[in-house]
Amino acid sequence: MIQHQLNLENTAVFEQLWSVTNELREKLETRFKFAPDPSTANLQTYSASIGSALGSLNTYSGAEIDWLVHSWLREPKSGFCNMHLSIWLGPQIRVPHLAFAFATVPHLFFYMDYIPRSDLFVDLEYLDCYYEPMNQTYLGLLADSRFKQYVSKALYIRQAQSHTSLCHTSAVTPETFAVMRNVAHEMMDRWLGWVDEAEPVPETERAALSGRDLIVRRAIAERDPDNQIAVRLFGEEMTDKLVRSLWGGDRIL
Repeated sequence: MIQHQLNLENTAVFEQLWSVTNELREKLETRFKFAPDPSTANLQTYSASIGSALGSLNTYSGAEIDWLVHSWLREPKSGFCNMHLSIWLGPQIRVPHLAFAFATVPHLFFYMDYIPRSDLFVDLEYLDCYYEPMNQTYLGLLADSRFKQYVSKALYIRQAQSHTSLCHTSAVTPETFAVMRNVAHEMMDRWLGWVDEAEPVPETERAALSGRDLIVRRAIAERDPDNQIAVRLFGEEMTDKLVRSLWGGDRIL
């Protein structure tokens, strides 16, 4: 798409999508305290050495949030953009992590999911608590002809998604945008309620949970097949730095 879609103006769509991530982040800032990690200070604005691609990647950490990523990148000439708001909780509770990704490719793409922190095959209480509430939303989008479910060709990416993961493409219209935005806010509000109501994880189990979280976060970042897009836009060295920043490989806090 980047090679063949030229002069596709989508600044207005990019700004709309970015505004949604900022609305969601404002809800986080109301509930949590977190600080910027200095490791990504030089990535607040970055650009390709050749071409018009540019981006921004900001990471944060706090007492309750282990790692938070709020980022975007875009290639204005092709109309491509991609942005993330990913919240990875600390091991003091076992509530799922929360991830949002929005993009134009050039149609609308979105991914929203509660990332599991337990084995859903056997932990049925966890499944019923955190994934049954999403099931009707998942089925509703499957039945909505305006949206087409996106299935990754990458095995690990499919493995990393829960069975109520929302991963769809659609035409860019006020109606589809409104559905996406409303669902994103519903997911955030539900998740914040879970955080407030969560029972603490015993101290003896926290190190194992933290270790598992890091393995998952790193694998998702490193095995994302769309990293090849960043390589084309920014080169190998910058892409490696961006990917490390997504999982916290250079973190200082």
